[in-house]
Amino acid sequence: MLQSCYGLVVNSNVLIPGILACGPSPRCDLEVIMGSMPHWRDRELEGADEHYRSPSRDEFGRPNLLIWKLSGGGYFLLRYSDGTDFLVDRSGRQIWATWPEELTLEDTATYLLGPVIGFVLLLRGTHSLHASAISIDGKAVVIVGPAGAGKSTTAAAFARSGHSILAEDVVAISDVADEFLVLPAYPRIRLWPESVSALYGAPDVLPPLTPTWNKRYLDLRGNGHHFQQEALPLAAVYVLQERREDSLALSIEPMGATAGLMALVANTYANLLMDKAMRAREFNLLTRIIANVPVRQVMPHVSASFLTELCDLILDDFYSLTDIGSASIAIPQ
Repeated sequence: MLQSCYGLVVNSNVLIPGILACGPSPRCDLEVIMGSMPHWRDRELEGADEHYRSPSRDEFGRPNLLIWKLSGGGYFLLRYSDGTDFLVDRSGRQIWATWPEELTLEDTATYLLGPVIGFVLLLRGTHSLHASAISIDGKAVVIVGPAGAGKSTTAAAFARSGHSILAEDVVAISDVADEFLVLPAYPRIRLWPESVSALYGAPDVLPPLTPTWNKRYLDLRGNGHHFQQEALPLAAVYVLQERREDSLALSIEPMGATAGLMALVANTYANLLMDKAMRAREFNLLTRIIANVPVRQVMPHVSASFLTELCDLILDDFYSLTDIGSASIAIPQ
């Protein structure tokens, strides 16, 4: 079954919830096998070296994520604390996934379309940011921030006002001929119930993301919402700062080169899994983005009732950057 996300043609043995189906294609960039593992997985796992152990743990004290290298480094096995496993080949062209009986395909898809696809993109040479991306006048505007900063909620507020959305949570940036293109992800925005309440008045207005989790999703394929299906050039980056309720709330300022670079580095996806070559490639990409794209810091208001004002503020600021090139920042030598 052919589907597409992040510019990849995905061939899966089942329809993956949330991503777009696509027509016949001679390409197959990524093969996904849901519900089974290669017969050799368990044999290779015996005595395999642990590649990564997350410092964070679940309520039972288990690491949230363990990763092993198998077959001499040709494959990575990712095991989440709930028992969901992903096997990824080093080229980022094949994924296998299994999960416990009490979980569902929808649960597994949340991992697949989040951290797993972020890791796959990294293996394929594409770097990603913890961010949301919206379309304004045919250009991509990226809203960056750590977990809980309000990226998804802000993207949903833009979607509600009629703007097309390219991506949420994982924003992949393709570096093609010195042009930074933001790749379209999939037509959903994942939201916590409190964000749904702030936007729509009640937490159950939107459908649940999975049968076992209270997170919801906004479908961008109807009801006045729009998904941007083509890649767009990156035109500006807005970095969400800590929410405020003083006189600085709802304000935007330019970021200096060093602060902007640090903000992007801190919000790269799968950064704990990078080797030296990946880090060097990432640093090169981010320094060139900083030098050529305006990076701005945004002080949101602590109250979600100001979401419309926040979107208007970002729009006004973006339109004020009439000459994107003149607003770029020189990297200090």
